[in-house]
Amino acid sequence: MSNQDIQEIPIRDSMIRLGQLLKLASLVEDGVEAAELIKNGLVKVNGAIEDRRGRQLHNGDTVNVNAQTVKVVAPEA
Repeated sequence: MSNQDIQEIPIRDSMIRLGQLLKLASLVEDGVEAAELIKNGLVKVNGAIEDRRGRQLHNGDTVNVNAQTVKVVAPEA
């Protein structure tokens, strides 16, 4: 996968929870869909399957769902 395939998602704070990022990046319609994808092992964070919807994501973390990859871009401190 090349860098062009990774969509950068800017966030307001230094951290965002996984379920919130999935909605912000339009990878899911709502929290219920996010929970289902996570529960079924279809979400990877930094290349590893993640089973916690509340997982905290920080600048540079990548999330992969359905062959789409997004990267968290937090404001500089």
